Amino acid sequence: MAKATQKTTVYLDAEDYRRLKALARARHRKPAQLLREAVAEYTARQRPRQKPRSIGAGDSGRSAEDLLSGMGLGHRSARRGGGRRR
Repeated sequence: MAKATQKTTVYLDAEDYRRLKALARARHRKPAQLLREAVAEYTARQRPRQKPRSIGAGDSGRSAEDLLSGMGLGHRSARRGGGRRR
């Protein structure tokens, strides 16, 4: 079943219109079909992306500082047996 369409007017400069017509002719399509596809693709790419849901602390009740304390210190137990770190 075909989608309902809305009529609009688009002004193109002469060179863009010439290239559109040549492309449509080469693909055996109408210029309006190519424009509809181009607009659909462009608007899909420009649609605001949903922000990902939090995968962090969320509602744990703990502050970020508490959750991150000790990060970046490494494992001290790994340094004990193998000599000094330089």
